[in-house]
Amino acid sequence: MIKTDLRRPPALFFAVQLALGGLFTGFPALADDTPPVKAAAPQPPDALLGPLFDAVQRAKLYPDQKTFADAVPKSDPLMILADYRMQRDQSGFDLRHFVELNFTVPDEGEKYVPPAGQSLREHIDSLWPVLTRTTERAGEWDSLLSLPKPYVVPGGRFREVYYWDSYFTMLGLAESNRWNNVQDMVENFAWEIDNWGHIPNGNRSYYLSRSQPPFFALMVELLASHDAGALKQYLPQLKKEYTYWMAGSDGLKNGDASARVVKLRDGAVLNRYWDERDVPRPESWLDDITTAKNNPERPATEIYRDLRAAAASGWDFSSRWMDDPQQLGTIRTTSIVPVDLNALMYQLEQTLARASRDAGDDSEAQRYAALAAQRQKAIEDHLWNSKNGWYADYDLKTHAVRSPLTAAAMFPLYVKLASPERATKTAAAVRSQLLKPGGIAATTVKTGQQWDAPNGWAPLQWVTVVGLQNYGKQEQAMEVTWRFLSNVQHTYNSEQKLVEKYDVSSTGTGGGGGEYPLQDGFGWTNGVTLKMLDLLCPADKPCDSVPEQHPGQTPAANKAQAAPKQAAGQ
Repeated sequence: MIKTDLRRPPALFFAVQLALGGLFTGFPALADDTPPVKAAAPQPPDALLGPLFDAVQRAKLYPDQKTFADAVPKSDPLMILADYRMQRDQSGFDLRHFVELNFTVPDEGEKYVPPAGQSLREHIDSLWPVLTRTTERAGEWDSLLSLPKPYVVPGGRFREVYYWDSYFTMLGLAESNRWNNVQDMVENFAWEIDNWGHIPNGNRSYYLSRSQPPFFALMVELLASHDAGALKQYLPQLKKEYTYWMAGSDGLKNGDASARVVKLRDGAVLNRYWDERDVPRPESWLDDITTAKNNPERPATEIYRDLRAAAASGWDFSSRWMDDPQQLGTIRTTSIVPVDLNALMYQLEQTLARASRDAGDDSEAQRYAALAAQRQKAIEDHLWNSKNGWYADYDLKTHAVRSPLTAAAMFPLYVKLASPERATKTAAAVRSQLLKPGGIAATTVKTGQQWDAPNGWAPLQWVTVVGLQNYGKQEQAMEVTWRFLSNVQHTYNSEQKLVEKYDVSSTGTGGGGGEYPLQDGFGWTNGVTLKMLDLLCPADKPCDSVPEQHPGQTPAANKAQAAPKQAAGQ
């Protein structure tokens, strides 16, 4: 199966990308509707290197499969591949030596050692420059894609910018008053939309075939809180991103799906995650091949597409996408309509309506507002589990809402589309089933996958907190804030770092599971931590670290609360 795919002409691998865009000849004006000059999109390393890429990954030369995906050829890859074909069957051929001669392999670099005695806030503020990268011109054969402005990466093995991570990172940059960085990152994403037709998962050639949760509208809204003209300025790119997600919706028959769009049997139009390719992910090549091999009853290409679609969701991987929570091979992301994705699409439609009004186009504003209203109705009709009382994903195979509760249930509250009654029920379910000593768990199920219990992730904490605040549930929001921040602080105290994910079953433990070791840095944890610190402490007495006791539970506060009771008793 793999050999067949590797021998395909490169054009077959990237037919969609050829239509969407290609190598740039300059950075176009961001607010210009004129299409930029485009050429062929760069090929991902698995397509470029074919059997050599497959051989290196199968040989497990590097503990992390992403390492070779990020390696840079020292000369024309076609010549390297020709040399490999000639040498590979010769006696004494050393694959590792061949790779070392022909590629520059990324190293871990020097570990950042923070100054001693820094508060949590000071540590995060000092990390921003450490995590900032500039790639105005990438190497000719580098999988890294150029971006016009500097950007902030998550950290660790994630040496490039990631789409949905960046919104939560940008929250922290704004909190640190680094608005120039926020502006730069919005410009980068707008440039990607103009150049590629969408925002890729990350700025790597092997990420071009998919996107991630559409947070661009929220990024623009964030920038607009500082620069009132941002909505109007980036309206063209907001429209283009919407076009990307809705491509294929025209003429779609009831019960059918096309790429990222589905049309349910009653005519409701919603979205799903999708990847244009159906081969193993270069950054997890052998893992995907092994998953497919262990499930011979399913076509390998189907499994690869579902694995890739899960990567597009950001939840890679979770029982949320599986028939059997303990078997990754039962993943079927493309036949599931996610509640969080559609809540974000509702937000995009609402932002488009607002931006169109700012631009003086009332007709377009009304059109997008109507689309948002239609989506809200579809979400309420199909993504509400009335039996259990929470928002959930819709199953295209069973034609019914799925049962499991996940932290994605909070997204309708986050974008304020839920009714008060349903918001209250969802909040109660999240409190009783997902709230743990260290924050909100992604799901209720333990599978060994990183987007399942007992792991909690900074973006899901923030979505939960804001969603609760949107419906007046301040006390519960503050409880989530306190528990997660305590987790972050205790881990920082013991290890002097912030990490990608946390074990929320206790306090002060980094998360585990998944395809790679726990990463530190970490962009979105930094951003959410800064926002939560400001929630925890009053504006006139901001805290740079998490207090030892909840501000509402300090002795002084308890004494103040007791005084009225004593007076009443007298």
